Amino acid sequence: MGMYWETISSYVLIAGTIAFAVTAVLAVAPKGIDLFGACVMGIITAIGGGTVRDLILDVPVFWAHDLSYIWIAFAASLLTFWGQSFFTRSTIYNLLLYVDGLGVALFATQATYKVWALKFGLPLAPIILGIITAIGGGLIRDVLAGRQTLLMKREIYAIPVLFGTLLLVILLEAVPEYRTASALACFTLIFAIRSAAIHWSLFVPDWLATKPSSE
Repeated sequence: MGMYWETISSYVLIAGTIAFAVTAVLAVAPKGIDLFGACVMGIITAIGGGTVRDLILDVPVFWAHDLSYIWIAFAASLLTFWGQSFFTRSTIYNLLLYVDGLGVALFATQATYKVWALKFGLPLAPIILGIITAIGGGLIRDVLAGRQTLLMKREIYAIPVLFGTLLLVILLEAVPEYRTASALACFTLIFAIRSAAIHWSLFVPDWLATKPSSE
C-alpha cells in the first residue's frame, strides 16, 4: 500500500485508539466503575478486535510489536475517568463519535487487507475478520459490562463495516493492481455511512428489525 496512505493511517490509528478507549469508559461509567476497571475496559475496547483477529490468524498479536497502542489506550482511559464532565459535553462527545468512525473505518480496512494478503479463508474470512477487528473490542466490553451489545441495537455501526469490507474484497479480486485505491474506497464508504448515521441519527429501519418481546 502507498507510503502516503501508510502515513495518514498511522495518525488515524492513534486517533481511533483514543476514541475507542474514551467512548468505552464513557459507556461503562454509569455502572459506577472504578479507575482500574475503566482502564481495563478502555484497553480491551481499543485492542480487543485486533487481538482476536490475530489469534484466529495464528500470527503475532499486533500490539506485541508496538506497545504504544496499550499506552495510548491506557492514557486515554485514565484521562476520561478523571475528566468525564469534559468528555460528556455535547460537542466533544459528538466529535469523539466521528473520530471513532474514522477508527472503525481504518481498522476494518487494514484488517481486511491483512487477511487478504495472507490468503486466509478467501473470500469470506477477510470480511468476517474485518468486522471482528472493527467491532470486536466493543462487543467484549459490552459483554463484560453486562450491557446490550452493538449487535443487539439498531444503531448503524456494524453495517457500514460490512459494506466497506465487502467492497474491498470485490475490488482486490477484480483490480488487484489498485490496492491503495481499493483500500481508500473501503475506508471512505465505511466512514461516510457511519458519519451519515451520526449526523442524521439514523437507525436500522423497522422492517429490518424484530420487535422486543413483551415477556
